[in-house]
Amino acid sequence: MPKKPTNKELTEALKRERADAVNLRRQYEEQIVGLKDMVKANVIQELLPVIDNFERALKHVPKDLEKNDYIKGVQAVVKQFEGILVNMGVEKIKTVGEHFNPHLHEAMSVEGDGHSEVVTEETQAGYKIGDDVIRHAMVKVKRSK
Repeated sequence: MPKKPTNKELTEALKRERADAVNLRRQYEEQIVGLKDMVKANVIQELLPVIDNFERALKHVPKDLEKNDYIKGVQAVVKQFEGILVNMGVEKIKTVGEHFNPHLHEAMSVEGDGHSEVVTEETQAGYKIGDDVIRHAMVKVKRSK
């Protein structure tokens, strides 16, 4: 005949089960947060070319059209996009004047000799959420001693 468990053994078993349930719930919540972040990053990645094209268009506006209401409207759309990105925790990767960082930057060209690599120009903006890079910044780099 099997031994009947004591109250102490049953209490310990219940504590273990509760701890397991808490751990499972925590793991589930972490997975959900990770999935949400991944989906957010994917959506942002799809929208970045649109923002890039708006910004490129605004860089080439003729001087005589800078005060045009249509141009002001396009500028407002770009600012709205930027505000939404900030609200989502997205930030632009710093480039010009920064030391080249292969985790954040992708060098399109490198000039000069030396050990110190500094970003001299940004050809395409990069973005990140926290420490996770959504898109590397495309940059030109100058090496110096």
